[in-house]
Amino acid sequence: MYLVVIAWIYVVLMMSVAEATNSNGTILGAVFTFVLYGLGPVALVVYLMGAPARSKALKKRAAQEFLQQTADAEAAREKNEEIQTPAAQATPKNP
Repeated sequence: MYLVVIAWIYVVLMMSVAEATNSNGTILGAVFTFVLYGLGPVALVVYLMGAPARSKALKKRAAQEFLQQTADAEAAREKNEEIQTPAAQATPKNP
């Protein structure tokens, strides 16, 4: 995917150079050509093509957080049981 992006930026750069060096062209026209034909569409395509990867990373992070919360809750429950168990098993001494 990045090869196509690099190639398109190169083509647009050459279009901008042609615009700037033409006798009727201007530097401002070259800048607009580069931004409107190059950077804008390329940024949009890269963003749209990266959406599945971002979604996958978001789901992976959510799953990891859920597992961490589950492990923390389990550890807290076990610790709570350990604290309560000895107290419940202790028998009071009668004088």
